[in-house]
Amino acid sequence: MTTTEAARPAAGATAGRTASRAPARRLPRIRTVLVAATAYLIAFIFLFPYLEMVLTALRPQGELLKASYLPSVFAWENFTAFWSGGLTGNLLVTLQVAASSTVLVLLVALPAAYYTARHAFRGRTAFLVLVLITQMFQPTALLVGIYREFFHFRMVDSIWSLILVNGGFNLAFAVWILHAYFSSIPRELEEAAFIDGNGRFGALFRITLPLAAPGVVTALIFTFIAAWNEFVVALTLTTTPARQPLTVALNSFIGQYEVDWQNLFAGSVIATIPVIILFVLIERKVVGGLTAGSIK
Repeated sequence: MTTTEAARPAAGATAGRTASRAPARRLPRIRTVLVAATAYLIAFIFLFPYLEMVLTALRPQGELLKASYLPSVFAWENFTAFWSGGLTGNLLVTLQVAASSTVLVLLVALPAAYYTARHAFRGRTAFLVLVLITQMFQPTALLVGIYREFFHFRMVDSIWSLILVNGGFNLAFAVWILHAYFSSIPRELEEAAFIDGNGRFGALFRITLPLAAPGVVTALIFTFIAAWNEFVVALTLTTTPARQPLTVALNSFIGQYEVDWQNLFAGSVIATIPVIILFVLIERKVVGGLTAGSIK
């Protein structure tokens, strides 16, 4: 018997002993199970209103007051009535206002946040505090003044008025988030780019902005959602039904004596879907942007 043949049983015995000594799979701890169960319960509590909204949107007219939770027949015509009822144009107006406000906020907030993060000018702290204070003002409290200003400039019942208002009230949050994220990026990275022959803008677009992508995405998603869901200012500044956002157009289903619950909830479901899709696609970067500046 050769040395190789003699070594094979020994190797097999060694592997068997190693496998027998392998630790058994541990069961999850009680604490882990409780935390997971609590998390699922909280998630269900938050998702339950949306589930109820979907089920109500699928109920026929005669089953609104029935005790059964699930409808006997799913009335999909409630969703098709959304498109045939002329609300598609209002959905496009909402998309235009939200997208334009987001672009406007990023165009202003990016240079402002970058400059305050990289230059220690006199009054920088006061400027940042002022930015934070402006976040405390709500459009509802300034509604009369906002209407008078746009009426003076003949911009009432205009999409541009909604874009400017939504952009202005979301600018402070974007500047604050982006300032924290730019401050967490080391200056040495930009200085290395300067040595390689890049200018200020070259270092900004090739080094700083790619690293600050989570912060930019966070400002983008919060601005977009805030502009998408805005109702009070749009209700005050727009009077023509074709120029109203979807949030105001859905209000037409609420009458003085009755409410068209099926179409109201169907429209609400359709209005919620684009925001959910956008948030799911960039959720990881949003979490990274919210934790920016916490670790130095």
